[in-house]
Amino acid sequence: MQETDALLDDDSTDPVKRAKITTQDSSNEKMNVYIWDMDETLILLKSLLHGTYAEGFNGSKDVQKGIDIGKMWEKHILQICDDHFFYEQIENYNKPLLDSLKEYDDGKDLSDYDFSKDGISSPHDDLNKKKLAYRHRIIGHKYEQGLRNVIDQDTMKQLDNLYELTDSYTDRWLSSARAFLEQSSEGKNLTPHLATPNGVTESSDSKSNNVNILVTAGSLIPSLVKCFLFRLDDLIMHQNVYSSSDVGKSKCFSWIKDRFDAPNVQFCVIGDGLEECEAAQIMKWPLVQIDHRPNGSHRFPGLTLKTVGFYISVIYEPSNSESDEK
Repeated sequence: MQETDALLDDDSTDPVKRAKITTQDSSNEKMNVYIWDMDETLILLKSLLHGTYAEGFNGSKDVQKGIDIGKMWEKHILQICDDHFFYEQIENYNKPLLDSLKEYDDGKDLSDYDFSKDGISSPHDDLNKKKLAYRHRIIGHKYEQGLRNVIDQDTMKQLDNLYELTDSYTDRWLSSARAFLEQSSEGKNLTPHLATPNGVTESSDSKSNNVNILVTAGSLIPSLVKCFLFRLDDLIMHQNVYSSSDVGKSKCFSWIKDRFDAPNVQFCVIGDGLEECEAAQIMKWPLVQIDHRPNGSHRFPGLTLKTVGFYISVIYEPSNSESDEK
């Protein structure tokens, strides 16, 4: 897309430079940055719609029920995108981050702004970039408010019921993935106890400061709505939701590295697809590959902090003794 190319060519609009954070460089405090895929990792949707999730259970799950559940989610996602997130207006103007055009937002009071009459079009010029930035600001504000402050009680009840139905059908995949995110956000160090060269086991109990990042191949607005509906919005800030749809996961991963990189930072990719696998290899980051099949080694429920910690230690702990191995 031309607008995406312009975004990448213009240093002043680099999402990394706008989202840059300061990490504490302390030998006693580590930051674990978890980079998550969405579909078939934190949530199940495509495999429900296509029937592949149920088919893996060899007849013990009703395939049509899973398809029907997926269609209900699809309906709600599209409805909320259109009703509350300007999706009909900006569907063709996908950006990798809500903050991608933040510099064009002049901070104008939008309480009386008529979004239906500002004539937004393809954001090649500064005026239309400002109009899109206004919408992104409102979307971010709604995301921070939470779903219950955006939709009515009847719709909220329908979504609560659908969530519970889906969680039951998938043997608690959704609630287990959410619980994992909660645990990984608590500041626990995931590096397991390590054996020293002399055979003594040392406890790696240094403090940890963890961050969950979402990098999805889906468009940005529907992905934010999925976070909303699947109860992930309080665990993944909208600033940490990246759409790789137009730029690829490797580019998003490089932005994330530049944003968080420091001597005390450890990165780990968790997903099910080939693209994140290839991107993780390029970055030389550990990858935990999710498999939703019943006999899959890494799935929800089942994946543990300890398991992820071992993957992280394989990549990062040897760096402490590089000179010994050479």
